[in-house]
Amino acid sequence: MPLTDTAIRQAKPAAKPFKLTDSGGMYLLVQPSGGRYWRMDYRHGDKRKTLAIGVYPDVPLKQARERRDEARRLLAEGIDPGEHRKVTKTMKAAEESFEAVAREWFAKQAPRWADGHSSKILQRLERDVFPWLGQIPPDTVTAPEILAVLRRIESRGALDTAHRAGQNIGQILRYAIATGRAERNPVADLKGALPPVKDGHHPALTDPESVGGLLRAVDAYHGHFIVRQALRLHPYLFTRPGELREARWAEIDLDDALWTIPGERMKAGQDHMVPLARQALVILQETRPWSVGGDFVFPTPRSATRPLSDMATSVAFKSMGFAGIHTPHGWRATARTLLDEALGIPAHLIEHQLAHSVRDPLGRAYNRTTHLPERRQMMQAWADYLDKLRSA
Repeated sequence: MPLTDTAIRQAKPAAKPFKLTDSGGMYLLVQPSGGRYWRMDYRHGDKRKTLAIGVYPDVPLKQARERRDEARRLLAEGIDPGEHRKVTKTMKAAEESFEAVAREWFAKQAPRWADGHSSKILQRLERDVFPWLGQIPPDTVTAPEILAVLRRIESRGALDTAHRAGQNIGQILRYAIATGRAERNPVADLKGALPPVKDGHHPALTDPESVGGLLRAVDAYHGHFIVRQALRLHPYLFTRPGELREARWAEIDLDDALWTIPGERMKAGQDHMVPLARQALVILQETRPWSVGGDFVFPTPRSATRPLSDMATSVAFKSMGFAGIHTPHGWRATARTLLDEALGIPAHLIEHQLAHSVRDPLGRAYNRTTHLPERRQMMQAWADYLDKLRSA
């Protein structure tokens, strides 16, 4: 005889579990603790199985019968309702995973971004985040799990990328909160967990789209020709500003496309080699006639015997509207970030070209010519990339 709501309400727990039978194999299992569970017995593939339908009163009698009827429909089609539920649950979990939410967030944001910028964000997520957080539901992602991801990135010398990955994870989790798939953003708990980016006190643009805009602004600069040439050359070389200002023609071999900065002008006190890309050579050749009779590549407009002042290019950035946004020294942070993120250059080559101390596996300092062929290739690839950003 089919169950009624009255019979269910009047049923009292007993010393042992007992069943209140409905129809179609469904019954209510009443436990001694008072718990009441909908169950359905069925056969599939010559095996007797039991399907959990729900808990009374959260699932009332009418809804339990609807679930039973759906299960019987699946059986009529030769589908095991229990296995069907597992597959459906797995698919739903995949649809609600961190990666699924991240890709949904990306799809909504990407139309507002330049192609280069959006591709870098997606590449960063696919390379550095999804392999470890991708399958976790966003509402269960913890601060230690996020920090482990960021430290993996930091360990390969890409601290800028680690910070940017943390920003992206935070943006995704804020989107998950807004769409009801998470309740809090643990990225906020990681403040100070990563060391600050070197040169962080020098404002620097590291977003590809913004860098392209800055390069176009430099091309449009209407100040003194020598200052403009220094502004144009600096992003291709990303040396320290003082090293560029005091560059001398005697240090530059245009035929070999190489600038050797003597150790007495380097922070580390060692000679430093800067490969010159084709674009850098063109700028130098354009500049050469303006410094006839002087040693300096970029002499001050008032005297061929003195280099540009340390404020010349900084003032130019301010006049272009980039005060507090980017400085001459900022090109180093720009290059460090985008050489890693955009071009995938190994960290040790980037550090070499930044004239940072890099040692071999035995702890010995590399000399100035180490990896020079690879650095030549890197500098040309970097120059070509900047040109693409400029014309984007």
